[in-house]
Amino acid sequence: MSDNAPQIGMPLLTFQTAGAGAGSVKIAFRRRAGASPGVIWLGGFKSDMLSTKASRLDAWAAQAGRACLRFDYSGHGECGGDFEAGTIGQWLAESLEMLRSQSAGPQILVGSSMGGWIALLLARELQRLGEAERLAGLVLIAPAVDFTEKLIWERMSPDIQREVMEQGRWLRQSEYAPEPYPITRALIEEGRNHLLLDGLIRTSAPVHILQGLEDPDVPWRHAMELVHRLAWDPVSVTTIRDGDHRLSREEDIERLLRAVERIA
Repeated sequence: MSDNAPQIGMPLLTFQTAGAGAGSVKIAFRRRAGASPGVIWLGGFKSDMLSTKASRLDAWAAQAGRACLRFDYSGHGECGGDFEAGTIGQWLAESLEMLRSQSAGPQILVGSSMGGWIALLLARELQRLGEAERLAGLVLIAPAVDFTEKLIWERMSPDIQREVMEQGRWLRQSEYAPEPYPITRALIEEGRNHLLLDGLIRTSAPVHILQGLEDPDVPWRHAMELVHRLAWDPVSVTTIRDGDHRLSREEDIERLLRAVERIA
């Protein structure tokens, strides 16, 4: 089957080893062959490639005859590895390796929440590597840029900050899962190596942001701060008056697919 031949049904689950030695991990992914520009799904913190939005994006790619790559970061979904050992830098490195090894030609990065931050970091890495042409555009859903610092650490009480530093972790309750999420000292400290909101951000590609105005996790003002930092590139913003953080309702997904179609 050629890369441009459309596939029917869900692509097979495949694994690729990322990293080397004791730190290596098998990354779970599903790759749909199709035309370029393809789309690459970048999920959120504790999310996975079988989420509603990721699955609908893959279905859109199948209908449009476009390539689509979905994968789980280490410690997420069907991937191996310890979630608590994960950091932004590690998940960025895995994302870059998957993009470079499992996609060809220009790609549209579709990043949800933490995936929006990863997408912008990938854009910076591609420019550093002289591969900016691999990026056709970015669609960012409630982009949680710098979330480890701006949306978690700075919102913590001094007592919780002390617990993170002394105990190495804190269990954060979430409305998206029955069990709390561990926030580790390593996640916070390593995340400071990848902060973007302290300067201008260059993507060398168009950016479309989808942001709910009722989002309690990534406030709309946070998204507007990101827009100000994207001064060098064309940026479109769609605000959803009653939209929450997930933006997984049918009307939200239709907005997402229209944004991808415009770039494609």
